[in-house]
Amino acid sequence: MLALRLCTVKKTTSVLVRALTSQSNGSKSLPDMSEGHLPIHVNNVRSRLRAIVGASTNWRDHVQAMQERKALHNLLAQKQEDLPPKKMKDSYIEVILPLGSQPEIREKYLNVHNSVRFGRILEDLDSLGVLICYTHTKHESHQRSPLSIVTALVDKINLCKKVIYPDCDIKFTGSVSWVGKTSMEVKMHMLQEYDGVYSPVLDATFVMVARDPENKRSAFVNPLIPDGPREEEVFKQGALNKIKRTDFSTASLLKMAPTAEERNIVHNMFLNTLDTRTVSFRSRVLPPNSVWMEDAKLKGLQICHPQERNIFNRIFGGFLMRKAFELGWATACNYGGSRPFIVSVDDIMFQRPVEIGSLLLLSAQVCYTEKNYIQIRVHSEVYDTDIKEHKTTNIFHFTFMSENEVPQIVPKTYGESMLYLDGKRHFSATMKETREAMNAPAAA
Repeated sequence: MLALRLCTVKKTTSVLVRALTSQSNGSKSLPDMSEGHLPIHVNNVRSRLRAIVGASTNWRDHVQAMQERKALHNLLAQKQEDLPPKKMKDSYIEVILPLGSQPEIREKYLNVHNSVRFGRILEDLDSLGVLICYTHTKHESHQRSPLSIVTALVDKINLCKKVIYPDCDIKFTGSVSWVGKTSMEVKMHMLQEYDGVYSPVLDATFVMVARDPENKRSAFVNPLIPDGPREEEVFKQGALNKIKRTDFSTASLLKMAPTAEERNIVHNMFLNTLDTRTVSFRSRVLPPNSVWMEDAKLKGLQICHPQERNIFNRIFGGFLMRKAFELGWATACNYGGSRPFIVSVDDIMFQRPVEIGSLLLLSAQVCYTEKNYIQIRVHSEVYDTDIKEHKTTNIFHFTFMSENEVPQIVPKTYGESMLYLDGKRHFSATMKETREAMNAPAAA
């Protein structure tokens, strides 16, 4: 059985919003802010974003639309103190994905296993996160927002359902949960209606950043004022999340050597692959029920067409997540020999935007395995045909569960050993949060 997060099922929507289990980072659920908010149809989310920014729906007009945004510079706040504080309920949004009541939209979300494509859910979460931040920073006197709000990081997405049904309505809820000077943390939940009851499916934490109208420099956002003890707890956890992200980045294997324990793990794996007949550093033997890491990868190529652009005429971040997830899923499926189920998504850093017309190269690698779990790392890069250079855009981390126990992945080189340790770190963090969530009492 998959040791997924413990979810508490309640009988009314208002109670559900309050009773969602603790977040992936250990914080309590957001308070109930559903009163007075009408749900938005999922198809209207991106149209609302275009209206807020003033983006054109015609690709040929995008240059003019972006030129017009330059005039919005004078609407930017010179310091954060000039902006009115907001509460969490001010940015609260509900979005309905009516897979059950409107079957005509179902095919877009359907996969071959007759369940919902998780990659499509990633797209919807990304759009919703941006809309929530625009709602937080909304100024009643401004017809268009001077801010360019983009996804900086997917901190964590944890699931508590193996299967998402393709014929039952889905509800997304979310709100800004923490604010810095120019960045905002957004917490979102996904619930699905079944037998008349909405029950939790996943919770997600995204980090968004605000830029100027031309997306060149940072811009200030409205401060967030917690209202009551529960919101103060959520806000405090958001501040702790930022510290954790900084600490995790500082301890990156690209910056610091592995710990003593990690070095022992790598050395023992190396010794376990030596050929006892020759006892040579060059002669390596694959242990039983194992696979060399170099043999556990898949690659893909995407031509970035205008159809996949976002409101700022770069490639939509949700599209990148969907393509990375689907390649990661295929890699896990090929490695495990059976249908894999997504357990967790974490630490997706958007390092640079992807321009229209780019050649997007994706490489998925099995980097760690344990029992029936498979940790996948997907590296995304663009190839600049003019200067003949590759530039990294994203690194994605996915934890999958296979139906059966999978072979052990074995690194051969030092570089692969670092990928192995990095995958182990992400997997261990996911399992730790899972255990903490299962042992934590349900929200009142």
